[in-house]
Amino acid sequence: MISDPADLTGPTALEGNADSSKRRVIAWGMWDWGAQPFNTVITTFVFSVYLTSSAFGATNFTSMALAVSTGVAGLFVALLAPVLGQNSDRSGKTVRNLKIQTWVLAVLSAALFFVQPEPAFLILGLVLLGAGSVISEIAGVNYNATIDQVATPRTVGRVSGFGWGMGYLGGILVLLLIFFLFIQPEVGPFGVTDDGALDIRVSMLVCGLWIALFTIPAFRVLRDRPRPLAPRVGVADSYRLVWRSIRGLWSTSRHTVYFLLASALFRDGLAGVFAFGAILAAGTFGLSAGEVIIFGAAANIVAGLATMAFGTLDDWIGPKKVILICLAALVTLGLLIFILHDGGKTVFWVLGLLLTVFVGPAQAASRSFLARLIPQGKSGEIFGLYATTGRVVSFLSPLAFGAFIALGAAITGQDNTQYWGILGIVLILAAGFAVMIPVREHGEHTMGQVGSS
Repeated sequence: MISDPADLTGPTALEGNADSSKRRVIAWGMWDWGAQPFNTVITTFVFSVYLTSSAFGATNFTSMALAVSTGVAGLFVALLAPVLGQNSDRSGKTVRNLKIQTWVLAVLSAALFFVQPEPAFLILGLVLLGAGSVISEIAGVNYNATIDQVATPRTVGRVSGFGWGMGYLGGILVLLLIFFLFIQPEVGPFGVTDDGALDIRVSMLVCGLWIALFTIPAFRVLRDRPRPLAPRVGVADSYRLVWRSIRGLWSTSRHTVYFLLASALFRDGLAGVFAFGAILAAGTFGLSAGEVIIFGAAANIVAGLATMAFGTLDDWIGPKKVILICLAALVTLGLLIFILHDGGKTVFWVLGLLLTVFVGPAQAASRSFLARLIPQGKSGEIFGLYATTGRVVSFLSPLAFGAFIALGAAITGQDNTQYWGILGIVLILAAGFAVMIPVREHGEHTMGQVGSS
């Protein structure tokens, strides 16, 4: 609970005993690298597409079933993230909890192998995918809370950007690995073919192994920090403490609350860029399925490298300026995609790759902005609130995307007005930009003060 103004004017979590040596930062970033296949391969490019294929039923039915399960998973994250984060803070066992959650995520990913291409296996696939989404998000809360072990106020932007960039690069590497080893060849290693969707299912085993293996370096450098023994708190009391923390934030650090609201908006817009990018690539600009995967690979590489590069800019000019620059660029590029939608594949490749330059840096700067604000001992809880606020508004981008497609059809009378959906994403990003403008930064965000610390 944050009940005393001193909680926010005293030392922040980043001013603890962080060791930001290159070896430790690289090892910390390996968790992003290792855990990313769940997002890139499973929820975005491969398994979700497989689960909504005709093998499991009519497209509308499977798509709606996936939407419902995703929504339910998001509700669980919104309800559990701040409470579980708070409990990690109270127990001082953030790293232990992260280990357990990572191993469970690896097992759930590998278990997707058992989802055979038959309607009877749809529910199993949805349950495993939904459970994995919840575990992935909660693990992300605990992972974010460990950034104070490897970053200082002077380096947090670079560290956050490095980790996020490592995630992009790791995700795309495993995607290309399984694509060229199992999915594209008629017969892959060990005789794997597409009979019974074995190529997709074996890819899930690879993802599980990847998660378990490549997150090990992070656990070799991260350590739980002993805390004074705290009394156990029940579920109801945990939610009361979370509510008291929110009220404490409102009274002592109102701009932290403003930032949580602003970041919820623009992070939903950033998610929309990737969520609907492949749809626009195929439906509006005519990219084939293979071309979409190649574009996705290129986009993730560009995003990863750009995010690492922008991390230095974050430490130099502050995360707020990085966020605003990125959002302004994304709004401009989104409008250009709408205006030039008749330009074909070349327009999408150029403007689409430029879009990816700014998505990752905005996400990483958002994490570093919040990391600089968090009082000591509150990392899990505040990052839990960060996850919750993002989930609460996660319906906005899909709703805006669909609404503008319908609006375009009504205005133009055209059969395919999918390109109007980009205006919905632009609207969410612009709203996040507007709400972010009045948010004040922590004093450590300015270069001069950091340099003099």
